[in-house]
Amino acid sequence: MLSTSYPETEFGDLHRRLFALRVGLLLVVGLLGLRLWHLQILEGPYYRDLSENNRTRQVLLEPARGLIYDRNGILLANNVSSFSVYVTLEDVQDREVLIQQLSELLGLDPALVRKKLAIKGSKLLPRKIKDRMTLRDATLVESRRLDMPGVMIQVESQRNYPGGLIASHLLGYVGEISADQLEKPEFDDLHQGSIVGQYGIEKSYDRHMRGTAGQKNVEVDALGHEKKSSVVEKPQAGNDLYLTIDARLQKLAEDLLGEEQGAIVALDPNNGDILAMASRPAFDPNVLSRELTAKQWVEIVQDEGRPLNNRASQGQYPPGSTFKIPMAVAALETKTMSPSSTVHCTGGYQFGRRLYRDWKAGGHGYVDLHEALVHSCDVYFYSIGQRMGIDVMAEFGKDFGLGRPTGVELPSERSGIMPTPAWKQKVKRESWLPGETISAAIGQGFVTVTPLQMASMMATVANDGVNYRPRLVRAVMDRSTGNLQELPAVPRGKVNAKPETFRIIKSALADVITKGTATRAKSSIVTIGGKTGTAQVAALRTGPEESIPKKFRDHAWFVAFAPVESPKIAVAVLAEHMGHGGAAAAPLAKEVIEAYMNLTTPTPVATSGLSGMSLDDGRGFKDS
Repeated sequence: MLSTSYPETEFGDLHRRLFALRVGLLLVVGLLGLRLWHLQILEGPYYRDLSENNRTRQVLLEPARGLIYDRNGILLANNVSSFSVYVTLEDVQDREVLIQQLSELLGLDPALVRKKLAIKGSKLLPRKIKDRMTLRDATLVESRRLDMPGVMIQVESQRNYPGGLIASHLLGYVGEISADQLEKPEFDDLHQGSIVGQYGIEKSYDRHMRGTAGQKNVEVDALGHEKKSSVVEKPQAGNDLYLTIDARLQKLAEDLLGEEQGAIVALDPNNGDILAMASRPAFDPNVLSRELTAKQWVEIVQDEGRPLNNRASQGQYPPGSTFKIPMAVAALETKTMSPSSTVHCTGGYQFGRRLYRDWKAGGHGYVDLHEALVHSCDVYFYSIGQRMGIDVMAEFGKDFGLGRPTGVELPSERSGIMPTPAWKQKVKRESWLPGETISAAIGQGFVTVTPLQMASMMATVANDGVNYRPRLVRAVMDRSTGNLQELPAVPRGKVNAKPETFRIIKSALADVITKGTATRAKSSIVTIGGKTGTAQVAALRTGPEESIPKKFRDHAWFVAFAPVESPKIAVAVLAEHMGHGGAAAAPLAKEVIEAYMNLTTPTPVATSGLSGMSLDDGRGFKDS
């Protein structure tokens, strides 16, 4: 019998190999156990959430924006139900195919859809693709939804402005938050698709009106199709605003401007309430609150009429002879002239080699301050301007609120210019010339103002020097508590002038209406005090007004207050390229003043300003 023998060394080698194999198996089992412990114990909650998200989606519920009313409770901005389409990227199988489908169904630019889907953020958070959809569009999308995983239709409230163009520059408009806005701290709590104020009161009081989003959970199948949903947190509507404007007076002011470019501002001198602020041409906030194409936006911003420019608070114009009011106050307070001091006006004022002409070729003869205001004598104010100097003129102009923002609750208010030698050196790097003081004395040259500033100036005169900040918001209604918070009037200061000075000025302004340059503003139901102005647009002009192209014609000003004995309203009218203030602007101010007196008098007196004026007009306004 043969026997096979193995060397002892071979048995040792085999034993070592078996031992290494056992150790390797144990290590593999240990690593698998450790990995299972890590996945199930340490990261278990994370994967449970991930698994849950495979079948549920969190959808934000947009809040209803706060309502806006006028001072009498007339509704100016509300919300209407509309459809929006959202896409959850986590459920999209082929993004380019979906982009093509949505573009064809909704008539959208594929680049716009692609841009919205590319906005940074979690794939689980739905992106808004289009809002304000018609029922037809919503039905089309809903009928194809099974072919478009990740797409869903939401019913949301959309901003609506029943008055259309009425008060558009005050109300403003809303729009989807931009990528740049999302980066700003004040929008930290918002997301792609949120609606925010983009202009006007909608922008200034956006945080008050935007509300708080809610949330619902949507259960979906493996393909991302919605199965059922449940509301986790209801959205909270924004707060309501009550404005100071009277919608009826606002509508009248805008109708008076018609198709002409210009602005009308009416204030309550006793508290600064803005009763009306009209600017033409206007825009329809309902159109701008929708998403516009790039072409549509360019057409609006390049419109020669500049409809997005609020001429009342952003238009800067030479004040012309309306500037003679603070000039007259300055002359009396600095004792540059006494009430009885006279200047001989022969139709021009010689200064150096230049003759500064008066608007009246033959001159006004000997005039004192009263007559100089009543008949708007340029030579009188040339004379006192040269005597006072530009620094004194600027000091009193600023006391009346010129050259600085009024502080009204509207974005991008312009400050105008109340020039000084220091201002010119800083801005133009040039020295002040003596002749520039003479031009500034009658509101020309570098002096510019806004219609809102001029209305505020007249309110200050009417109020014997006390100036209030113009305000648009009278109260805020907290939707969650029902509390109405009334906002107080804010005094801005007082002009450093004696009561007797204002008595003299008011007397002259009353005579401007009865026997001066603004007889067309004379009313049979209320006493009016005011001042005309003609702001030169082109320096050199020849020939009659009718022969000059309209864009080179002068602007017409008229500023006023009423009743003279107990002022309740101050008005500024600026009619662009309409010529003389007495003819073009004064009658408009009269209409506004008489209408306001009619509205606030217990027994109204019929006037042409209110007769036949429909507050409904097919736009939703209702008389309160």
